[in-house]
Amino acid sequence: MTQVAFGVFDWVDRNAGPLHQLYEERLRVAEAADAAGLFCYHVAEHHATPLGMAPSPALFLTALAQRTRRIHLGPLGALLPLYDPLRLIEEVCMLDQLSGGRLELGISRGVSPYELACFGVDAAGTRPIFDEAVAVLVAGLTRERLNFEGKHYRYDNVPIELQPFQRPYPPFWYPTRNPESVLYAARHGYNVVSGGPAAVVRPYVESYWRTWEAHRNDPGRLSGHVAAPKFGALRQVIVADTDEAALEAARDAHTTWYRSITKLWHAYGDHQPDTIFNWDFCVEHETLMFGSPARVREQFARFFERSGCNYVACAFSFGTLPHAEALRSLRLFADEVMPAFAAAAAPATTHP
Repeated sequence: MTQVAFGVFDWVDRNAGPLHQLYEERLRVAEAADAAGLFCYHVAEHHATPLGMAPSPALFLTALAQRTRRIHLGPLGALLPLYDPLRLIEEVCMLDQLSGGRLELGISRGVSPYELACFGVDAAGTRPIFDEAVAVLVAGLTRERLNFEGKHYRYDNVPIELQPFQRPYPPFWYPTRNPESVLYAARHGYNVVSGGPAAVVRPYVESYWRTWEAHRNDPGRLSGHVAAPKFGALRQVIVADTDEAALEAARDAHTTWYRSITKLWHAYGDHQPDTIFNWDFCVEHETLMFGSPARVREQFARFFERSGCNYVACAFSFGTLPHAEALRSLRLFADEVMPAFAAAAAPATTHP
């Protein structure tokens, strides 16, 4: 059996209140997650959309680092085509030091072509940019001087005065639903957070561990210092005293969140995301889990059995779900759902 862990995922999407209030409420959610013993607070990076009111994850996570003590923190993920890698190296080192070594470094090429286009970046050409940025990032986090010459980036003998708290560098994470990207992450030992129905995630999990095992002893492998990576999935979660109360809260919250996650795509006449984010799909495939603690325990038991994942990033705050209800949901989850999975979990696969 594989032990499982739970974390928090947050888009920091716009709600009905003022922006400063949204930030303070999310900081309090992070404090509650810290007290509850969840593993990590993951923050998305989005731009030009109400889905992401924390377009600078490092800035937001720095505030979280000062309000929490144990929970790990990380972007999921930093959109590498939008960063100067040298500047990102410095921010990573600062955040890892300020958090006392709690940084979990999610990196990504970006899922939305429309967000990248706002910065003049063509989504079709991001793979070579990403690959070079990763090479620069690793070099800058592990050496005293940075030398690199590529097609997109060039650095000549740049002194690196900052170092990360964690050595050689914080664990890498990669959010993806792409089978080829899953194999990329497995070869390099990244932690992964995927999405979609459990039955869709299952083949990704199996191919990840096969590939991870085949490459675990490769020389020079990235994230080779991470002995037991996590392969998880994102789930929206609302726990209430009754199934009926949770259903009402979930419908209202999902309606607003759905408008936010599709707004920029719809502005360009693109309805590609509609199917996997609409209410009926989310409920049928339990990517949105809601109900009494007993019902949510059953949903998670099915998820682990069907997916083979060893991690779940739970979104407790989204849409117009009132802050008090989100905190209540998280506490019910920690007290009455998490303990059921403390020592058991998914069927054994080929992994630690």
